Amino acid sequence: MYKTVVIEYTPGADKMAEKIEETANAMYEHGYVLVTMSITGSAKAILVFKKDRED
Repeated sequence: MYKTVVIEYTPGADKMAEKIEETANAMYEHGYVLVTMSITGSAKAILVFKKDRED
């Protein structure tokens, strides 16, 4: 299962890195791991997480 999260407008690399780290750690607590991410020209980030299937 995949989950996509958008981090809204966050100017500045340091602040963006903090938000990405916070989001990745929070998602990890729910069993998701960060697969890939992209930062847009409008200072937003798109993070894609994956969770193993639960049968």
